Amino acid sequence: MSGAIRALPNRATKAVSLLRTIQYTHPPNCPCHSNPGHHHHTQHQQKTQVTRFADRVQNGSKRGYATPSQDPSKLKEYAFEMAASSIRFGPGVTREVGMDLSNMGVKKVAVVTDKTVDKLEAMRVVREALDAQPGIEYKIFTGVKIEPKDYSIKDAIAWTLPYAPDAFLAVGGGSVIDTAKLMNLYSCYPEADFMDFVNAPLGKGLPIEKKLKPLIAIPTTAGTGSETTGTAIFDLASRRAKTGIAHRNLKPTLGICDPLNTATMPSAVKAASGLDVLCHSLESWTAIPYYERIPRPTNPILRPAYQGSNPISDIFSLSALRSTVKYLPRAVKDPSDMEAQSEMLLAATLAGVGFGNAGVHLCHGMSYPISGQNPGYQHAGYEVTDPIIPHGVSVAVTAPAVFKFTAASNPDRHLAAAEAFGVDVSNVKRESAGEVLSEAIKKFLEELGDQPKGLGELGFKRGDIEGLVEGTIPQARVLVLAPGLATELEREREELGRLFEESL
Repeated sequence: MSGAIRALPNRATKAVSLLRTIQYTHPPNCPCHSNPGHHHHTQHQQKTQVTRFADRVQNGSKRGYATPSQDPSKLKEYAFEMAASSIRFGPGVTREVGMDLSNMGVKKVAVVTDKTVDKLEAMRVVREALDAQPGIEYKIFTGVKIEPKDYSIKDAIAWTLPYAPDAFLAVGGGSVIDTAKLMNLYSCYPEADFMDFVNAPLGKGLPIEKKLKPLIAIPTTAGTGSETTGTAIFDLASRRAKTGIAHRNLKPTLGICDPLNTATMPSAVKAASGLDVLCHSLESWTAIPYYERIPRPTNPILRPAYQGSNPISDIFSLSALRSTVKYLPRAVKDPSDMEAQSEMLLAATLAGVGFGNAGVHLCHGMSYPISGQNPGYQHAGYEVTDPIIPHGVSVAVTAPAVFKFTAASNPDRHLAAAEAFGVDVSNVKRESAGEVLSEAIKKFLEELGDQPKGLGELGFKRGDIEGLVEGTIPQARVLVLAPGLATELEREREELGRLFEESL
């Protein structure tokens, strides 16, 4: 009898202990009810999209919801915003652009393109559409430089100011659209110094407080997603590094996505553009969550365009990743595969919405000095006279090393990405997530074909690593979103150096 009495409390104690362990391991998603003994706790509580984010564990401890701080600069973000251009998608929609400008009440248009696109079908259709509107005057600027430099941007701005257009129409790839964004910006701020709006720390990073003129973007490549974003990227020649200007007010008024316009892309351009989509998707999907970003803005206008991963961007990013893995090889190998061409243009736009709000991180941060410090590499298939490392190539070349490094921050997300590449992850250990995703990316690049297998094939040597690291350090806007990257400067240098070395 006495033995039975002693046994029951022991079993009860074990049961209670087990329940408490379960509850502490999987706490309720209401912050007020995080005490497992609270009487309102329900056993089968569903987690919402937002609470799944809020329940993530970072560096071994759960984020608090509103931790008081005496220092506003140390307060973490608590909200995210979504901003994207209006998008019209469909074969043949380019012919509607004249009516769009007329509907906006525009009388004077600056059409921005480059010398190659100016000879293509897309520009023929644009001219017809504008000529059909007798109340619209237009002039065409064809001086956009592929992978634009600060001096080519300044030349474009100088062309714009005396013409004083009511609106801008960009027809081309990301270089054209980004150049048009900055022509628009500085035509509205004619007295500003060029560096006023350039991303800090290279520039002053001032917010764009005015509403800009209407800008319609018609992409002719399936890659940058620039038709949806408030970001414009260029080379700062004096610093031998890429930088840019980022603000929601830069985003186009309307993106006209016509799959017929991407049919003329050479195979090499399709591949490089598609690799940009791939890295946009992967980086925005794996960026630090929005609530881990510091500091919380003191005014909503100061909230950056790149905010960290969030439940809405995730939907666009993961969808774009899956589509890119499925359709990019088809689009590269068969120019007549219109389904693949159309799906890649859609993927580029979806990824643009995703990364335009979540941001990118290491692949892009490291790509800027790779492009800016090109030792003389000329990518096959690009009709340019100067050496060029296409942007998509420069981001993809470090991807295997980058995602092996970032996986420890969130193994489940990296396994989900590996699954998008067709990997069976059902028996993969979480600690192997980085290696598995890295191998999946390598295999994808090899099967795509004609891609450099590392920085060495671009002409870089071990002695170039220090310069590449120093060119990456100023990319604070994207590095702050890199999961697992040290914040202390010397450790950050060491980690970046190892990533570049592994990418050789």
